[in-house]
Amino acid sequence: MPIGSACTWLVATLPRVECKACGLVRQVSLGLAAPRFGFTRAFERYVLGLCQRMTILDVAQHLGVSWDTVKDIQKRYLQKHYGSPPLKKVRRIGIDEICIGGGHRYVTIVLDWDRGAILFVGEGKKAESLDPFWRRVRAARANIQAVAMDMSAAYQLAVHENLPEAAIVFDHFHVIKLYNEKLTELRRQLHREATSDQQRKVLKGTRWLLLKNAENLDPLKGEPQRLRKALALNEPLAMAYYLKDDLKQIWEQGGKKEGRRKLLDWYHQAMESGVPILQSFARTLLAHSHGILAWYDHPISNGPLEGTNNKIKTMNRQHYGLRDKEFFRLKLYQLHETKYALVG
Repeated sequence: MPIGSACTWLVATLPRVECKACGLVRQVSLGLAAPRFGFTRAFERYVLGLCQRMTILDVAQHLGVSWDTVKDIQKRYLQKHYGSPPLKKVRRIGIDEICIGGGHRYVTIVLDWDRGAILFVGEGKKAESLDPFWRRVRAARANIQAVAMDMSAAYQLAVHENLPEAAIVFDHFHVIKLYNEKLTELRRQLHREATSDQQRKVLKGTRWLLLKNAENLDPLKGEPQRLRKALALNEPLAMAYYLKDDLKQIWEQGGKKEGRRKLLDWYHQAMESGVPILQSFARTLLAHSHGILAWYDHPISNGPLEGTNNKIKTMNRQHYGLRDKEFFRLKLYQLHETKYALVG
């Protein structure tokens, strides 16, 4: 341990002993330090405590040791305590892919929905990325009852094959996001087909207004008036905008039966609108209605995963990226017990 601000070294000649029977030579074990490491156990504990409040670089500079020394201390601790997250008591999980760093590098994350702990990190965003996780689930004989995910066909197939008894719950945030993409596509199409400069001018600045909730429009900037003007000029756009608010009510009904009635009502409205983009989305919605309405049996979503995604981005910024993939994976397993805040 440092004394004040001074780096302190203990220099000692450690005795070795020889077995007279077999001739083996062994070094005497020291209680204050682990074998083959150049720091005491107290120093190791001090480093781990500082790492909860400071970056690895800050700790290394403060203690006068190398960045790798601090990282290796932390990595051994994480490997011991978080190397293999337990799955036995897991009942509800969320699956999603997130982008980390540049170069479109993706990882597939599995989250324990009840504890908020990351259970698995797989390279890439394909269904095959989850194969090691399924092996761990079978080995642990985990009784997973529900899985929150987007409407990816590959993930659906993987869950059906490996968790045939689990309910698939399509994340309603992804459903709304998909509809917003269709709404943006419709606005662009109407802009291309506009017959006058006035229509083009009105449509050009309404992209973000269409995606905003009505209560979030800023009256001081004239956003409600601009939106009303755009909707008055384009009946298909107005239909799509009002159906967006109606879509959210599928998850706000009193029960599954009422939710199914609302979903079918929305489907018929979209099909009767005569707008091809809305009709295409309505058919997708109806085809995935089982997973959408499963929310009433298991009210879970990938919302906690979005919060975890923000934590991961903050962690990456604080560490200026982590080159060691195994260390990065271990840091993610500890993330639910860590409070990250940008400083400086």
